[in-house]
Amino acid sequence: MGDSGSNENKDDVLHKAKDLVVKLYEYRDEYLLNNDIEKAIDKPNDVKEKAKEALCELDSLQLSISEKAIFFGLRGKILNISQDYDSRAAECLSKALKLNPNLIDAWNELGESYWKNKDIDAAYNCFTQANSKEKNKVSLRNLSMVQRQIGKDFESKIKNIKESVTTAKQAVSLDVTDGKSWFILGNAYLSCFFSTGQNPSDIKQAMVAYSRAEKDKCSQVNPDLHYNKAVAFKYEEDFPNAMKGYEMARKLDPEWDQPKEELADLKKRLKASVELTRNKAGLKPKRVQTLLNAFKDTDYGPYQTGVYTSPLNNKIELTRTKFEELNAGRNPNKVACGKVVAMVPVTDSFPFPCILMDASSDCIVVSVFNLANGKGLLLGDTVAIPEPFVQNNAFSIENEELSFKSIRVDNPIVLVVNRRKVGPERLQYGQLSFINKSE
Repeated sequence: MGDSGSNENKDDVLHKAKDLVVKLYEYRDEYLLNNDIEKAIDKPNDVKEKAKEALCELDSLQLSISEKAIFFGLRGKILNISQDYDSRAAECLSKALKLNPNLIDAWNELGESYWKNKDIDAAYNCFTQANSKEKNKVSLRNLSMVQRQIGKDFESKIKNIKESVTTAKQAVSLDVTDGKSWFILGNAYLSCFFSTGQNPSDIKQAMVAYSRAEKDKCSQVNPDLHYNKAVAFKYEEDFPNAMKGYEMARKLDPEWDQPKEELADLKKRLKASVELTRNKAGLKPKRVQTLLNAFKDTDYGPYQTGVYTSPLNNKIELTRTKFEELNAGRNPNKVACGKVVAMVPVTDSFPFPCILMDASSDCIVVSVFNLANGKGLLLGDTVAIPEPFVQNNAFSIENEELSFKSIRVDNPIVLVVNRRKVGPERLQYGQLSFINKSE
């Protein structure tokens, strides 16, 4: 087909070459829309074989394609289909751009190739070049992704993360139906949330963007999307949806270990929370009585007077309350006090979960967010919590219905620990990992 005796029109050959690349990427992106989810384990190899077939067919057309820059661009795109770096892809794409520096798609593909090779600066330059030639959604969403990884110091990194939101918004504005752009916008908001002081509106906007992304059928089978949603749900302590997200990510990409590990860790944490609250942290009756006898009015520290100065510098009257008397949601004008009797096992310290026992021997889980490393609570500490925010957690693990009550503390400086107010040195805004295979 590639010899001079071919009867095919040159334009037809070029159209055929472009079409086989388009169909290859459709095969990859729609694989789990056209196959049962159990086939997810076969996707990498099946796509790899399909790419080999497409490459052979493209090479057979080479002599009939007069625009060599386009040929090498298409060849590079086929080689770039894997999530792993392929030096042959970078070589072909570089050759295409030497022949024709105006190929926007080749610039974007070369940028993605460099990104896979962790050459962030080269990737940034490629996406910038592509977007400078014509503003396009692929360059913009990739630039948003890169912006979150660059910066020489803390201030510049924060600035770039904020700019990544603006860049992702521009990508969305060019095609409001594109799930990938919405997904990248969600990631930008989530990164902004965990990096710039945890503004609640950022995580809300992230979830809105992820929901919009799911309207694109191809995004519905993106394991990264489900994983990132799970990260956000885990932070919000929406445990059923967090487990659902990790489980879906695991099913969609069986070879990706992180969703499996996160799911196992979360289940372990939840089971431990149930068990430790049910059996009073496994303490013997004599030990429990010793703890109860140790409670004193002075354990409330500055809250002993019944007045609390909120983070907004408002004076609020407080009434002491037992754990069993706490209602779901915020408990205004209440203060609860307990002793740390157990730690809930977790692989990270975000949040810091522990079990408190009050003077009535009732136990509750307390999740303290944003504690600095090495500044967590210790066994035996006495903790007073003003206006506690309470959650009634119910979920199913291995077909067993479980539940427990918990208090969420977003800002540790409201706590009184061992009769003293927690100082700002124990505050450090934590971050959850949501680095994906596609980022």
